[in-house]
Amino acid sequence: LIYVPTKPPVTDEDKLRDPFATFGVCGATFPKGDGDEYQSLCLKAKPDHATAIRKIFSENSSPSFTVLDKVGGGSGWPNCQAVLNTESARGILYALLAPTESQLASLKAGDAWVSEVKDLFQETLGLKLRTKAKSWSHIADELWTYVLFSEFVFDLPEALPESLEDVPKAEVSAAPLIQDLCDRLRNTNTTQTAYIDRAVSIEEELNLVERCAAIGDLGERDTFPFEERTFFARAVTAVRDDEIEVARDILRGHTNSVWIGKGESQVQWSLLRSALNLIEACNDCDRELAANSRSQSALLDYYIASLREVDRLQREFEQAYGDYIDFDDEDVLRPVVTQARSHYGHLVAKAQSVFIRHLEASGWPPEGRLANTDTFDQIVAPMLQEAGQRVAYLQIDALRYELGVALHQLLVDDDLFDIQAAFAPLPSITRVGMAGLLPGASQSLALIKKDDGYNVTLDGAVTESVPQRMKVFSKRYGDRFAEMPLKDFVRSKKEVPQGVDLLVLRDVDIDSVLENNPEMALKLVHDTLKTVRAGINKLSKQGFHKVVIATDHGFFLNAHAEAGDVCQKPAGTWLLEHERCLLGDGSEDSNNLVMPADKVGIRGDYAQFGAPRSMAPYRKGMMYFHGGASLQESVVPVITGTLSPPDQPKTTSAEVILKYKNGAARIATLLPVIEVYLEGDMFSQDTDFEILLEAQSKKGDVVGEAKHGDMVNPATGAITLKTGSSVKVTLKMMSAEEFEGAFTVRAIDPKTLATLATLDLKTDYLV
Repeated sequence: LIYVPTKPPVTDEDKLRDPFATFGVCGATFPKGDGDEYQSLCLKAKPDHATAIRKIFSENSSPSFTVLDKVGGGSGWPNCQAVLNTESARGILYALLAPTESQLASLKAGDAWVSEVKDLFQETLGLKLRTKAKSWSHIADELWTYVLFSEFVFDLPEALPESLEDVPKAEVSAAPLIQDLCDRLRNTNTTQTAYIDRAVSIEEELNLVERCAAIGDLGERDTFPFEERTFFARAVTAVRDDEIEVARDILRGHTNSVWIGKGESQVQWSLLRSALNLIEACNDCDRELAANSRSQSALLDYYIASLREVDRLQREFEQAYGDYIDFDDEDVLRPVVTQARSHYGHLVAKAQSVFIRHLEASGWPPEGRLANTDTFDQIVAPMLQEAGQRVAYLQIDALRYELGVALHQLLVDDDLFDIQAAFAPLPSITRVGMAGLLPGASQSLALIKKDDGYNVTLDGAVTESVPQRMKVFSKRYGDRFAEMPLKDFVRSKKEVPQGVDLLVLRDVDIDSVLENNPEMALKLVHDTLKTVRAGINKLSKQGFHKVVIATDHGFFLNAHAEAGDVCQKPAGTWLLEHERCLLGDGSEDSNNLVMPADKVGIRGDYAQFGAPRSMAPYRKGMMYFHGGASLQESVVPVITGTLSPPDQPKTTSAEVILKYKNGAARIATLLPVIEVYLEGDMFSQDTDFEILLEAQSKKGDVVGEAKHGDMVNPATGAITLKTGSSVKVTLKMMSAEEFEGAFTVRAIDPKTLATLATLDLKTDYLV
């Protein structure tokens, strides 16, 4: 040990001049960094007396060692340590605030610990206990109020209201200990409920809502429930004023707030987060659009790679808003909804203008790319030419491109799946699009005028209905072909005959429900993707080798439109009038595109194709539409996959555990929060598992589901968890008028739909 009474050398030149520098390089130099400062060393030596040490240093920057050595007196708190079975002062304080059952029993068995507690409080927190009672409950009441109110004051950037000045609170030197205790109480599963109950009670007792009403800035921590509402209101105001970074900062600071565990609050914060995600994505794409607009090809590449993400975020936002309006009477989030929809509408309008400009110049479908009418001939047919190959051809109505990406992301981890963009025929409606998925559609699809309408034909034969379309497959493949609705295949216990090499599975739920009830359909989108995934799992077990997933057209969600947003039809003689397109003869104008039908790939009895230049339909009040020319309606996915052989060995396993409010058996809210735990074995560490969470009645009807957003994938309804982790998931229950009584929460494997865990609960609504 060499003592050198000078500052240590810093630069290489200083070290060359210092004869002792060599020892510092070979060994170590002290002090080195902030951790070796006098105060830091004292805090490390006596962590239980950090408050007292900080107070000494605040009064004297260089106190004598003798003074510091006397801190704590070396005696400790033997009775408290024995009763609570913990050594540190911090541990004793935590146990006094939230004792376990055994600790509480020991505290009630005697009172020898009380005198020590008074000294402990004074020395560590600066609390002079007022109560004369010697029972734990009275002492804990005073300690809880002191600790929580002190944290509130420490975090308050503004002056404390005069009416609260006399409420006991700790000195600033005790802030680290106070904040640590509060963090542990809030974030530990076993003490969180006690913290919530205490904070609510203290807030009411001190009348904080009324007394702090004039405070504009409450800091960053939300000790009490009213603070969470204040932070939320500030975030809403920030979004309304387009101060996106301010809102994002507030959101980051409160993502894990204990008060967001309340289902109703989760719904609101989830909507706010969805809105921010959408606004930020719109702003980013708005800046990038010009650089990706030079040609039709550049725009399509940009949409496929990036711009389609905005459509996904808009869909997720509208789903979150649908959840919100079901449960909230006061539309406090209206400014957020308006701002998010405004940003999306602005971006979509700009992108649509570019799309139409290139459509007029280059036509449709784009050259050198996969036309959707080539899907069967170029992708499915070659698979069937391979000996022994069994192919499943899934036709999913209205699976727009961003939904296809969401589905692909689910499937890519299960087997070998690829996705590519295809380009739907015009008009982008179901009859035309589904016929476009038939063999020979690229060369033979035509629209033939009939009376006041038209027929979709293939090689002159009408292919309007499902039986007519399926007849095309049957004529070509005979007994090698079979077809059925996708849901029937998933539910059926019968196997597809071994001689069937081409199985066509159909699903129309997305389009049919969106056509009739767009608000409800968004909540059911994940049902279709869930069914597709379950169907593919079953196909693998039945010996199918290849899967091709295709669709007829995309769609557009028109939620941001105002009541008067409608396009006036152009002058002309239009033989076919659709909400988003026209066929016949007419003249273009500033609002409408009119092009030769053959330039947009339409064969048949129509000379011209007309459509709105904007994203407005020809009919008022349409929240959902397709049929026209836009990126959202015309760019569609084609997903191809090679299925793994069945019965592969399972190398990892995990156990799902469901809990509700530390064992409560009844829910009193339509938005109960379920805790989902995932325990794994040694082989499943860091492995992701997917879980669907549903509430089912005793009859098996779904009466509640995981609310979309945050950790719940809005496209699939699935939760992704790593082994050893847990999440809190809000269940969105049916209203009390629709369902009351006993139900079971089920954790379900999304691939096999097998039940992994259950939790029995009952409703206890205040109707």
